[in-house]
Amino acid sequence: MVVLAYKRNPYYQVFCGAREFERKPPCSSTELVHFRQRIGEAGVQKIFAESVRLHGHHAEAPEVHIDSTVQEKNITYPTDSKLAIKIINRLNKLAKKYGIQQRRTYVKEVKELRLACRHFRHVKRRCKAIRALKRLRTIAHTLMRELKRKLSSPILRNCEADFELYERVLNQQPKDKNKIYSLHEPQVYCIAKGKDHKAYEYGTKASVVSTAKKGIILAAVHHQLPIHDGHTLPEVLDRAMAVRETAIKSAICDRGYRGKRQVGETTIILPGAPLKRDNRYQRDKKRRRCRRRAAIEPLIGHLKSDHRLSRCYLKGSIGDAINLLMAACAWNLKKWLAMIFWLLKKPVLSQKRSGYIDEDGLRVLWLLITTLTIGLAIVRTGLTMPVHPF
Repeated sequence: MVVLAYKRNPYYQVFCGAREFERKPPCSSTELVHFRQRIGEAGVQKIFAESVRLHGHHAEAPEVHIDSTVQEKNITYPTDSKLAIKIINRLNKLAKKYGIQQRRTYVKEVKELRLACRHFRHVKRRCKAIRALKRLRTIAHTLMRELKRKLSSPILRNCEADFELYERVLNQQPKDKNKIYSLHEPQVYCIAKGKDHKAYEYGTKASVVSTAKKGIILAAVHHQLPIHDGHTLPEVLDRAMAVRETAIKSAICDRGYRGKRQVGETTIILPGAPLKRDNRYQRDKKRRRCRRRAAIEPLIGHLKSDHRLSRCYLKGSIGDAINLLMAACAWNLKKWLAMIFWLLKKPVLSQKRSGYIDEDGLRVLWLLITTLTIGLAIVRTGLTMPVHPF
């Protein structure tokens, strides 16, 4: 994506230092993927810590806001019939790869069963759909047993983990816990957020910590297990304090974090009914603080709509962590650039007169900031190039 944009866009080439328009790509597109894989989560964490350090004393605010969201994975909507058909296709592909002569591939029958599985919500055709799903699972088990008989021992040992995953997917029931929703992303779990437009989301839970007034993201943590929001506070606050020099005095959360009032030196503040012993000033202060907490909601919305947090295209749990950290890093850098633009508009006081920066100075600064912005955009895009599982 980035390499293709460099090849087509002369402005990219000028900002990257090219003297003449080049029609060939500067590097292979996979080099950006390899760069992200080389630095790993630890390298991205250092980049994120640097983006926090740029804000100076603004990042040392004593009050923070904490909220959780879902980082969805780039998987199709999971159904039992889809997973069974994918297992059958994988088994046929495996047999073709190692030259196994199959007794039957069931390709034509699977096409008919796929159509029959569409009627699970139809009153009169539901039984037909249930029979089709049962037949798909039977076909998958048959192909798996045949491959286990005909594959050699070394190859069978290499495929043992995949076969165990297939067995687990084919045997799971609708009410089971810790279900598998994707073959190439088995760590994905289902989260019900109570939204009308989207009842269930498939991905991982992510927690975000931001300062109360400036909205600087201090920590972005992804959770591999679907744990309660209150149980995420120790890890999230430790990550936030790792990029600060002073301790966090208070953290304002929503009612989903019930059960925690103190974590280390940090006081957890939750919205609730005013106490009888509070005077008018104390009640108004608590009300303002909890109303201000809602500012983290549009912050998360901007991370999803503007910084690619809405859907993670990177593979595995490390891909979830890197995508979340780079989205938070992009938010902090964007706020830092906005602060620079604001400083350019402030009057500059000199010994002779007070005035603004002249047009030439503004033009040079604008060019430098634009170059920096495009460079950061290139790095941001390169670090989130999708890794395909196959």
